Amino acid sequence: MLKKNYTKTGQFCRVTFKMPPDVDARKVMLCGDFNDWNKKATVMKPLKDGSFSVTITLPANSSYRFKYYLGTHRWENDWDADGYIHNDFGSEDSLLKV
Repeated sequence: MLKKNYTKTGQFCRVTFKMPPDVDARKVMLCGDFNDWNKKATVMKPLKDGSFSVTITLPANSSYRFKYYLGTHRWENDWDADGYIHNDFGSEDSLLKV
C-alpha cells in the first residue's frame, strides 16, 4: 500500500510504504532507485498488527522503481503501485510516480 502526502510547495512527497500482515516475514526492507537497491538502507518497521511500514521523502515530479525484500532472496511487488515495469531479471518492478 502506498500513501502520498505532498509538501505545501509540491517539491517533495512523503510516501508511506506498507506491507500487510499476511506477508509472513520477520523483516522487510524497501529497495529501489531512491536507495540504490541497498537491502540494508531502508528497513521497514514492524507494527503490532503484523504489518510493516516506512515513510520516506522523495523529490516530486519523478518516477521510481522499487520492490520489497523479505530476505532469503524473496522479493515482492506492491500490488497497489502506480504501475509495473519490466526489469533485467525477467520479472517486474513496482513503479511509484510522485
